[in-house]
Amino acid sequence: MHFKRTLALTGALALTAALAACGSSNSSAPSAGTGASGAPKIGDCTVTGKPNSISITPVSAGTLTVETTLPAPGWWDGTTPDSINGGYEYCMAANLAYMAGLTSVTVKNVSFDQLVAGRTNTFDLALAEISITPERAKVVDFSKPYYDSNIGVIVKKGADVTESNITTKSCAAYAGTTSVTFLQDQLKCASTKIYPNSSTLYQSVLSGQADAAFLDTAIVLGEAKKTGGQLEVVGQYSTGEKYGAIYPQGSANEDALNQGIATMLSDGTLDGLSKQWLGPAFGGDPSSVPVWAIQ
Repeated sequence: MHFKRTLALTGALALTAALAACGSSNSSAPSAGTGASGAPKIGDCTVTGKPNSISITPVSAGTLTVETTLPAPGWWDGTTPDSINGGYEYCMAANLAYMAGLTSVTVKNVSFDQLVAGRTNTFDLALAEISITPERAKVVDFSKPYYDSNIGVIVKKGADVTESNITTKSCAAYAGTTSVTFLQDQLKCASTKIYPNSSTLYQSVLSGQADAAFLDTAIVLGEAKKTGGQLEVVGQYSTGEKYGAIYPQGSANEDALNQGIATMLSDGTLDGLSKQWLGPAFGGDPSSVPVWAIQ
């Protein structure tokens, strides 16, 4: 995430975002400036840390290239790379870029399945609420964990879906996520449907094709809020999952990027980003969602 070079910060950093749905073009994002306290900002992110405190060789000179999967409310504040100014993971990347002495962030939007299968490699890191698993670690390299996550259950508002009857229902997940193996190997609903992306996953519940959809609690809380009450999160399963950034296998930048993430964990930066972006986006605290047990 970081490249050691002199940061030309004449009171501002320039931020660029690029849309890549497996091949994208760069587009300009709002220029960075300084906040009321005089702290530097990239987009809507107040960046901290020490410039040039970590050193990387980025895949594209002068910019931090980050892959993700959109939309992801709260994590990425926008639906396309050129509309994003903030969000937990966006600001996490902005802070890492600042620590690396880079002047911009380039965002690539790719499919989640492609990303966790290690089928892309022209990026510095990927931030897409990715759960760390032994299977994925065979084809990609993970950072140290930066966020804990459970699997949430999202249903149509008022639906008769409970902890005790969930296995009699039609359940859904989307390809490449750990929710797929959770449904198939552990919960074992009456039927399990797999969808290609989050949009079709949520639509399956809204249209009645599925009774419940399963995805990380933080993510489904954000989606429920976005639907204006049409969907609600009724429970979650504790899985011990943790999010990590993905690096291309064998990346020489791994140690430096891990150092930057460790700094943000220890100095409270990531806690601050959670309060600023995730709480409002989710419309509720993930820890307040009832924890269900498999019956």
